Amino acid sequence: MSKLSHIDDTGAARMVDVSGKAVTERSAVAEGFLAMAAETLALVETGAAKKGDVIAAARIAGIMAAKRTHELIPLCHPLNLTKVDVVFSPTASPTGIRVTAMAKVAGQTGVEMEALTAVSVACLTLYDMLKAADKAMVIEGIRLVEKSGGRSGPIKIER
Repeated sequence: MSKLSHIDDTGAARMVDVSGKAVTERSAVAEGFLAMAAETLALVETGAAKKGDVIAAARIAGIMAAKRTHELIPLCHPLNLTKVDVVFSPTASPTGIRVTAMAKVAGQTGVEMEALTAVSVACLTLYDMLKAADKAMVIEGIRLVEKSGGRSGPIKIER
């Protein structure tokens, strides 16, 4: 097993020093899924949810969360993100909404955590806005699906 970059030789948590790394274009894509009843999905698709346009609210929440990842995840670096995009894809089978986030930066460290945070908060926002209609919703499958840039180069994760 390789050494974990956020743990020093004594086992203490540390922020990784990226000052010696080159600035490169980096991007990451993450996804998650909010499973829900068909009736709940219909509320979203018809715009009939009591709290309004749940997709618009979740998109803004996801983008804001990506920008503030360093405030939520203790050892993340603050990044000057150049792009964050959050996309929602309703599906009938399984019933729910797939959330995909892409984050991009020209920097010295990757944006995987920003993409994952965007997906997580977008899913939580959907849940919050729809919970009055469906308390049995489940957030699942939050994962990194691809990244590019940096020393490890491009990675696409298939499942």
